[in-house]
Amino acid sequence: MKKFGIVLAALIGVFIVVGLILPTEYTVTRTEMIQAKPAAIHTHVNDLTQWDAWAPWKDEDPSLIITQGKIKSGVGASQSWVGKDGNGELTFTKSSEKEGIDYDLSFNDGAFKSTAFIHYRDLGGNTQVTWTMEGNMTVPVVGGYFAMTMDGMAGPMFERGLTKLKNVVEKK
Repeated sequence: MKKFGIVLAALIGVFIVVGLILPTEYTVTRTEMIQAKPAAIHTHVNDLTQWDAWAPWKDEDPSLIITQGKIKSGVGASQSWVGKDGNGELTFTKSSEKEGIDYDLSFNDGAFKSTAFIHYRDLGGNTQVTWTMEGNMTVPVVGGYFAMTMDGMAGPMFERGLTKLKNVVEKK
């Protein structure tokens, strides 16, 4: 029993030390090619009332309740949500028909903050759309472990959202 206690204490010690040295910053990026000009894509991305048609959030959590802010498109547009996994809000900080949008994200009453953007790269008749989220998990010891999982958690949702955006835009 004493050996078990020593091994357990050593494992906990290793977990803590590794957690303290792991990087806490993360970046999640996904890209999709859409057969449309940036302006056609921007119509769906810049207006939060259009997000229900392509954003992946309700696919993940059908109980999600989204509330639009007073401003619904362009800089200052915002929305908040409550769901089974917590709450959050986002606010557009930049908006350009040619370049895309930037927005600030906050989860669980501001406990976790990140920045995100959906940028366009005009390639003639096609547009490369890149969705990125960046942040820093500052939770002591476990923050680095959480940061390591962000790509696996958010990346597939971004892929689904971009695929849905592609389908919505290319149908028009």
